Amino acid sequence: MTSRKWVRMFLTTLLVGAVLTLFTSFVVKPDSYLRVLQPLQLSELLGVLLFFLGFGLIFSVISQMGFFAYLTVNQFGLGVFRSFWPTIQAFLVAFTLFDLIYFRYRAAEEASVWPFLWTALTILLFSLIVAWVKAKETNEKAFTPALFFMVVVTTVEWVPALRAEGSDYVWLMIIPLFACNAYQLLLLHRLTAKST
Repeated sequence: MTSRKWVRMFLTTLLVGAVLTLFTSFVVKPDSYLRVLQPLQLSELLGVLLFFLGFGLIFSVISQMGFFAYLTVNQFGLGVFRSFWPTIQAFLVAFTLFDLIYFRYRAAEEASVWPFLWTALTILLFSLIVAWVKAKETNEKAFTPALFFMVVVTTVEWVPALRAEGSDYVWLMIIPLFACNAYQLLLLHRLTAKST
């Protein structure tokens, strides 16, 4: 991959993160907008928009750091574990989903297990779709690494929001983070294919 293609990937991923975070903020944090819209305070509205765009840029950068860390870990895993690496990745996917349900449920006081279960199942469902598309567009061996990236790496990147109080930032972060990860994963083989 050339530096020009990498810059294109970096900038478009920044755009995806910023725009999706802004749109997500309208749904997740509507009170932030209502305060400045009634009555209309234009400078305050601009500040709120810039605040959420800034969050989106940060989420995008976290996603990109995770993606390049994953590429390194995947090559390391292939070198060390060889044919066992897909099995280890599948185990880590299962463990991460278990962690998202069980440990978060245990940490929550007097909460139902259902929100944690639905969250993990939703992440798994969308991750399966992304992994299937990746495998279909490249080869079937790409399915497990793609699923590993979408579930495990996205969850690791999501940890700061999971530790925050309240669920607003949990949802504000996961939607653009997941989208940025999926975008990078599905864009990479397109960029590298053109250079060969």
